[in-house]
Parts: sequence; structure tokens; C-alpha cells
Amino acid sequence: MLVKAVLAAVLAPVAVTAQLHQLAVNAGLEYFGIAVGESAVQQDTTYRNLVNDKREFGQLVPENGQKWDSTEPNRGQFNYRNADIVPNVAKQNGQLLRCHALVWHSQLPGWVNSGSWNRQTLQSVMEVHINNVMGHFKGACYHWDVINEAINDDGTWRPSPFYNTFGTDFFALSFRLAKAADPDTKLYYNDYNLEYNQAKTDKAVELVRIVQAAGAPIDGVGFQGHLIVGSTPSRSALATTLRRFTSLGVEVAYTEIDIRHPSVPSSASARVTQANDYANVVGSCLDVAGCVGITIWGFTDKYSWVPGTFPGTGEALIYDSNFNKKPAWTSISSLLAASAKPTGGQPITTLTTSTRSAVITPPPITTTTTTPAAPITTPGNGPEQTRWGQCGGNGWQGPTRCQSPYTCQVLNPWYSQCL
Repeated sequence: MLVKAVLAAVLAPVAVTAQLHQLAVNAGLEYFGIAVGESAVQQDTTYRNLVNDKREFGQLVPENGQKWDSTEPNRGQFNYRNADIVPNVAKQNGQLLRCHALVWHSQLPGWVNSGSWNRQTLQSVMEVHINNVMGHFKGACYHWDVINEAINDDGTWRPSPFYNTFGTDFFALSFRLAKAADPDTKLYYNDYNLEYNQAKTDKAVELVRIVQAAGAPIDGVGFQGHLIVGSTPSRSALATTLRRFTSLGVEVAYTEIDIRHPSVPSSASARVTQANDYANVVGSCLDVAGCVGITIWGFTDKYSWVPGTFPGTGEALIYDSNFNKKPAWTSISSLLAASAKPTGGQPITTLTTSTRSAVITPPPITTTTTTPAAPITTPGNGPEQTRWGQCGGNGWQGPTRCQSPYTCQVLNPWYSQCL
């Protein structure tokens, strides 16, 4: 389903068809983006055509091309053949570019992993690498993931050549080097499983404080959002976790979202649950001042990393393997459309999404939800809209009846939805 946009400046002379990035910006976010596979965007025309649509995806991030093993496979020898692929696409299309990642324990070339380092020699290696890579993309990157995944799931610091040599001093060092290399980009710490607000999240808060206490610059924290259908925290719990970081004076973003089914092929009911989970994640960002955007790690199941990493699971993205939009796409687009802001104002409405508890339960939170308006009643036997679909609003010419047991709820003058 293509959702009708909230009309520009409240009313526009011609209605337009809105897509995810357009809807996200209308809802007050800075972008809706995706990770792009370097091989897929070169070889698959259907994939490339969707990537090129900046109304759908207004921000791109290279999936692998900018990582250390790709850009500096041998010491002092830099290769940007793969690293340039996605930035060139973003530049050609006028899309934002998010850059990923500089200092990470994984996807390091052997010469870094096996090196015998002291603080002086490793700092020199880091400085050369960061200066060269960030210098190559200087002025192009909206955000840089400076440090990636420095914390174990149990809340301990992760061993790496950097931690083993510097301890926690490598945090501030990395951010200082990055700031010197490109003063105008925003600098992020990025990690997964922060969403559950447990020991790992506590340690990430500590990491931000360590960097700040050292006087080093840090602008944001990226929540990767590699989640599981049916085990994703509620919208209110996710928002509470995001606020732990915005209270420190940094912005936050979801940087690598995918929500995998624990077994595949998924059922229709599981796909509805997945749609609810996606809506809760996106909704939590809308609820938090300082949450700036959403990035999905890919967009089509055809090229997802998930099945190869978690065998037996998958179907984690918002388009299926044949590039058809899934219920998750509809839930996101509907939520964003319902949250559109009038010029200079607050959201027209807040769509209430599921608040079921996660398998890993964060602390209980009291929230206030919006009571939907009375349902629209439409006689007749015309076509029926599915759950989450648009069913009314100014200029809407599609179905106005909802499939049972859902009813058409008025969310704002321009948007009604089957709920």
C-alpha cells in the first residue's frame, strides 16, 4: 500500500504519494534510511531502482565497504574501490550518507589482529587509518560510527587489540582522532542489544560518560536494533532506554534495524507480530526528543545477513525476497503518516502501538496512550483494506472498509487507519 502523504504545508494543490523517508521527515525525524549491499546495488537492477528512490530511503550506509579490512587490508595501503560504491550512489541521488565503522574488533585485517602493539605504535596505526579513511570521505558523511560494539552482552568490556592495549582510554582517543579528521560530521558509538536496558546498556552509559569526562567529543549513540519477533521490548520501554542517553546530552538513532522470525517460513500471524514490533521501535524514536532517525539493515529479505548468521531464522526486513512490501512496511508507513507534524507544531496525533512485554522484561513503566477516535462506518460492499492500511482522509480514494475484525479509525483529518 502506498500511503497518501500529509499534504505539504497542511494543504497542497496536488496530492502526492508518500514514502518512508518523506513520511519520516513529515513526522519530525531527520531521515529514514537503509544499509546497502555493495554487490547487490551493482548487480540487481530491481534492488538498485529501490535504493535510488530517495523518497523511500533518504539515507544510505555502506554495509561493508568502509570497514577496516576493506579499506586498509595491508598496513598503509588503502583501497576505496568497494568503499566508494554506496557513497557514490548517495551522492548521485542526493541522499544522506551514514558512514560505518572505524574502530571495531571485527572485520579487522590480520595485520591489526595479530600485531604486537604498545600504546604508541597502535595509536599511530589508528591515527593513520582514521585520518586516511575519514579524509577520503571528508564532508560527505552525515554520521560516522567511530567505535562499534565495544561491550559484551554481560556488560563487560570486549577484548580487542584496542582495549587490550589502551583499556578504556581508546574510547576518548578514537573520538578525538575522528574529530580532528573531520570536524563537521557527527560522531557515534554504535552497538546491539542496548534495547533491553540491562547490563550492556548500563555499560554503554558508562562509555559515554568516560568519553565526556575525558573532554572528547561524542554526538550520538546508535541502537542497532537486531531484534526477534515476539521478543522486542514495548514502545514505552524502548523510549525509556533511549532517554537514558539523551539525558546525557547526546542524540540517539536506530542504526541497523532488522527483526527476525525465530523460525521460517513465517505465518501470517507472525508477520502481524513483526509489524507490531517494527511499529513499536519506530514509535519509540518518535516519542523521544533527540532520536533523529531510523536505518534498516538492508530492506529486502533477498539480501539479508540474518539467515547466514542465525540459521533457521530470517524474513527480518520490510520487503520480502521478491521486493514486495510486507505488513511491517505498512505498519511503519501508517505510524509515520499518523504522526505527521503541522508546520512548526507538535504531532497531529500519536498512534498507540502494542505495549506487550518483551521476553527480557525492562523495568515497568507507566505510559499514557491516545484513545483512537470513533470508527468510521461505511456501508456497501466495496473492497476492504487490511489491518494497518489507510481507509480514509482528505483526498483518499482507496478502500474505506476494513477487513474484520478491524475498524476504520480517524487519526487526523488526512489519515484514517484500519485498527
